[in-house]
Amino acid sequence: MSPLPLLSLRGVSKQFAAVHALRDVVLEIRAGKVVALVGDNGAGKSTLVKVISGVGPADRGIVEWQGRAVHIRRPQDAQHLGIATVYQDLALCDNLDVVANLFLGREIRRFGILDEVEMERRARDLLDALSIRIPDLRVPVASLSGGQRQTVAISRSFLGGPKLLLLDEPTAALGVQQTTQVLDLVDRLRDRGAGVLLVSHNMGDVKAVADEVAVLRLGRNNGLFDVTTASQEQIISAITGASGDAVTRDIRHPGEADW
Repeated sequence: MSPLPLLSLRGVSKQFAAVHALRDVVLEIRAGKVVALVGDNGAGKSTLVKVISGVGPADRGIVEWQGRAVHIRRPQDAQHLGIATVYQDLALCDNLDVVANLFLGREIRRFGILDEVEMERRARDLLDALSIRIPDLRVPVASLSGGQRQTVAISRSFLGGPKLLLLDEPTAALGVQQTTQVLDLVDRLRDRGAGVLLVSHNMGDVKAVADEVAVLRLGRNNGLFDVTTASQEQIISAITGASGDAVTRDIRHPGEADW
């Protein structure tokens, strides 16, 4: 029997006034797997990320964490479970150095004074463990490349030892070389056993690192694809609604009623 998924969503719905942003969404993310979440603008991707991260709780549906029903009502609830989110804006402080950004809000103190030496040591250990090369950790992050800034934001999320990482368009504003840096990091996170939900519009990125592709269309599931067997044309057809040929895995529990 395969291990239980880290996160399982069943029948998740979210409504804003008369707008149904999500309708009966089903999703599974397992440890050591990268699931790409794709869809056109307005498909519900950002809303689903907010549901999982606790920023905008679902109106109804079942959320399970490692087989146990949970309620994610606040970001703290998600963090307590082991879910970390890196948003597209990165939320880095340009005037602070790499170490200060990594430990922002969780600084280490010794006798009431910031322990800069210990924070730098832990920062270097973390970046080395993730195979991230930033020679000088005391330079302001404003001086780093886009790819380096993205890797700093992702690394910061790993200070809490998360099991699931949500990445919202991590390569949207990056060049080719910088994109490669970030995708290589995603590969390493998977190798370390983390589950990753990658929100992306870039089919090249999706095919490069994802194990599965979950398609949302108009707030509903419109296909779950195995990257090794599905063509880019099939995935795009599901995104645009041009085809209903998506191969979707039924992840309901045995005997569970339709929603």
